[in-house]
This record gives sequence, structure tokens and C-alpha cells, in this order.
Amino acid sequence: MKLQTNRYGKARVRVFKKIKKDGVHVPKELEVKTLLEGDFSDSYTKDDNKKIIATDSIKNTTNFVAYNQLDTETEPFAIALCEHYLKKYSHVTSVNVETLERVWERQIVDGKPSGTNFVGAGKGTPWTRTVATRDSIETTSGVRELVVLKTSGSAWEDFLRDELATLPDTNDRLLATSLTASWVYQKAPASYATANANIIQAMLEAFSTRFSPSAQSSQYHMGEAALNVCPEISQISLTMPNLHYLVIDMAPFNIKNDKELFVPTDAPQGWIEATVAR
Repeated sequence: MKLQTNRYGKARVRVFKKIKKDGVHVPKELEVKTLLEGDFSDSYTKDDNKKIIATDSIKNTTNFVAYNQLDTETEPFAIALCEHYLKKYSHVTSVNVETLERVWERQIVDGKPSGTNFVGAGKGTPWTRTVATRDSIETTSGVRELVVLKTSGSAWEDFLRDELATLPDTNDRLLATSLTASWVYQKAPASYATANANIIQAMLEAFSTRFSPSAQSSQYHMGEAALNVCPEISQISLTMPNLHYLVIDMAPFNIKNDKELFVPTDAPQGWIEATVAR
């Protein structure tokens, strides 16, 4: 028998940093997963742990690098974390760092933005993945579970018909999805935070302003808009599961429901994926 592949690390390392800028606090909260690849096979096959960096040490390293280098942007921190392992340990060949962020929005107190009070935001979860070797580094950023809804301007008709097709055509439907998207940087932007915000806004504008003949069409044009607004990214992948809103039959109550009352459901759901590249 042979050990074909292996990697290990520490997941769900939670860090919160209170960043102070001119007397104003900026909260930064991440959940970090770090996975290492390298010359670790002896631990698996020969009961020899001499080259294993303990997962507790990986947790401590995350905290150490966060204390010294985590600022308002996530991607430079993830890159620094990867570089730490590659510089310090010659037997580490690849590092994969993924982050999820809890976003905090500043509260308005007495009509002004508070310097120290915040409320949890609900506009999706920012996400990053940085994969580094001694020869290359790739940074991917994105957002998960960004829920968007069109109450008009969406249709689904003229699709393939066979003996198992029962869904009627419609030129007026609700379109909702929980968007997950990730984009790959081919070079670093002047500001990751600004670039990421511009990408999300471009996708939302494409979703909102363009008539949607299908979720597939909306998905492609959202990806196209992201690539147009950010020249530093090479491709973007989007996943858009349908969040269905089904018209409720009110006829038993002598009520004509003119697409006003719906039952929300997400199971079963359509699942649409695409990658748009330059």
C-alpha cells in the first residue's frame, strides 16, 4: 500500500481584531482554515511525528500573524500567513488558507456613525482562498449566500418540452437566489476591499437592471459585468440555486390570487453554475 496524498491543518480558528484608526474602531472577524502539504508522510506510515507542525501551533500561528499583520483587508493577511509557513519550514511545499468573514456595520447613534457600536450585516459572507507554493501564489475572493430577489422582470418559457415536462411557461415570475461567487485575481488590485465591493455591485446591477429570460442568462451577464468592472480578475464562478416562490391557490376561498401571495420554498431547487472567463 502507498500513501497517495495527504494534507492537514487547523480549521475554524476564529479571530477578532479591534483595529483602531484615529480614535475610531474597525472590527475585523474571521474564521480561518489553514491546510499544509509537504514532507509529512512519515507521520502517516512510520509513526514518526518529527516533521509535523502541531495543529495547535497552526492555531497559534494564525493568531500571531493576525496580531501583527491583519488589517481591514483579508487577502494580504492570508498571503502573509501562507508566506510564513513557506519561509519558516523547508519541508512545507504548499499552503492553503481559507477565510470566512463576519461583517459588522457601524450603527448610527444620535444621527451620526458611532465609533464603537456595530450591528451584524446580512449581505452575504465574504470569503477568500489563498494557495501558495514556492513558485506561485493564487488569491481567490468571493461572497457566499448573498440573497437577491426580483419581483418583476423575470421569465421562464420556451424551454425543452418532452413527455415529462409539466411546468407551464411564464413571462412574469419571481426570481430569487442565494448567490455564491468567487473570482480569481491575476494580479493584486490597488485595494482588495474596493475591488471586491465593485465586483459585487456590478453583479447586483446586472441582476437588477437586465430582463431575465432565465437564471442562466442572468448568471452569465452578472459574471460578464464583474469581469468588465475589475481588470485584475481572470475569471469568476457563480452558483445560483433557485429560491422558489410558488403562487398559492386561493380559489377555494373565492379569491383570485393575481400573483400577489406566494409560498416560499427552497426544496427541491434548481441549481445553476457557471464560470465566466476572459
